[in-house]
Amino acid sequence: MTMSNSNGMSRRALLGVFAATAVSAAPTFSNAAGFLRGAGDVRRLAMYAGRTGESINTIYWIEGEYIPEALAEINYFMRDARVDQQKAIDTRTLDIAAAAHTLLDSSEPYMLLSGYRSPQTNAMLRARSGGVAKNSLHLRGQAADLRLNSRSVNQIYKAAKACKAGGVGKYSRSNFVHMDCGNVRSWGS
Repeated sequence: MTMSNSNGMSRRALLGVFAATAVSAAPTFSNAAGFLRGAGDVRRLAMYAGRTGESINTIYWIEGEYIPEALAEINYFMRDARVDQQKAIDTRTLDIAAAAHTLLDSSEPYMLLSGYRSPQTNAMLRARSGGVAKNSLHLRGQAADLRLNSRSVNQIYKAAKACKAGGVGKYSRSNFVHMDCGNVRSWGS
């Protein structure tokens, strides 16, 4: 849904203009509740999905409030495209991904390998790989598997781990980092 003001400018365009002029301070990561404190007035998520060819670059939080329309777009983008099912993605996971991206100081969008996973997809992936959890947080929309071509898995892993706000898994052989909003923990090689 696109909303327009009396000048004919959409809310998305207005937010884009605001984001282009906003100056954000560097985030601090003292604890799970405050890992984006000091990040400024906007939070942005930029990703593309190789499986679908889709991309997203949206401001999903502004001046202390999540933007429902942006979250709906993110939920659709991070859907299980194998079975075309979506689930609400936990905003804490989005915040961890956005904060790690800020720490990495990269303008490149993340490549999304996996966001929400349906039970069918999770079972199929478990049958193919020993590294897929039976009760994966992907099933609840609380995890994302991400990659950046311009940064190493180790760099992404360290940035996400610095957030101290959830689970971070390093999958060097598969070239991605898992980020979730579960208990603070880390694993991988």
